[in-house]
Amino acid sequence: MQCLNDNLIMPALSRRAVLLGLCSGTWWAHAATAPSRVPILVYHRFGATAVDSMTVSTPRFQSHLAVLSELGCQVIGLHEWVAYRRGERPSLPERAVVLTADDGHRSQAEVLAPALAERGWPVTLFIYPSAISNASYAMTWDQLRQWRRQPSVMIESHTYWHPNLVRERRNMDATAFERFATTQLTRSKAVLQDKLGQEVSLLAWPFGLSDPGLQQLAHTCGYRAAFALENRSATLTDPVYAVPRHLMVDSVSAGELKRRLMAAFSAPLTSPENPT
Repeated sequence: MQCLNDNLIMPALSRRAVLLGLCSGTWWAHAATAPSRVPILVYHRFGATAVDSMTVSTPRFQSHLAVLSELGCQVIGLHEWVAYRRGERPSLPERAVVLTADDGHRSQAEVLAPALAERGWPVTLFIYPSAISNASYAMTWDQLRQWRRQPSVMIESHTYWHPNLVRERRNMDATAFERFATTQLTRSKAVLQDKLGQEVSLLAWPFGLSDPGLQQLAHTCGYRAAFALENRSATLTDPVYAVPRHLMVDSVSAGELKRRLMAAFSAPLTSPENPT
């Protein structure tokens, strides 16, 4: 019997179970050693104070890093989690956490980069290329190239200019939207690969929003996984093209982050028989 393609979007839990277990033959291997949930954190911008809803103050960010150290978190690269989720890696370390940052704001180079370099922690940046070396708030291509030279830094796609794709679908006819969305996904990928000389295989949805059709399109455009928001930790049963992340804003105190992390680390194993 031919195995189902585990890249396809399978909305029903039972079908996800097939993809995770029967096809790849990896679910039960995961079950023996797997973290049940892995927190994937996403930041946007940083400042001395939180001047807007997406800015995390530098003191708050430092308190988040202190929590990760205090809890003995093992900060891993996002590609490691993706390989694990897709059955290409047998295990992850206990208390695994992933760090990501969206949009390419210049404060990421000023605050995030040195803080993580000091600790040797990896990070994945999701970039929409139209802003780079163009918008006043964004990093330049030279900054991204310099940061990318670090082996712990990966740069991935956030579409070409960050549209709300779910809203745009409602405003366009089907043919126009298909063309528009495909361009957003493929042009971003192509520009990043050309400018940075690296493969781009992961996508973060603008505003964290997608739908099954967009998720299928991400697969068609050659992405291995795509990421949303939702403020919960990622599990083996989450769709690979709508993986949840925790949105880090200034109102997330050190205590709240600690609570979320401990909830993930102490969670029972997620399985097809015990869905979240």
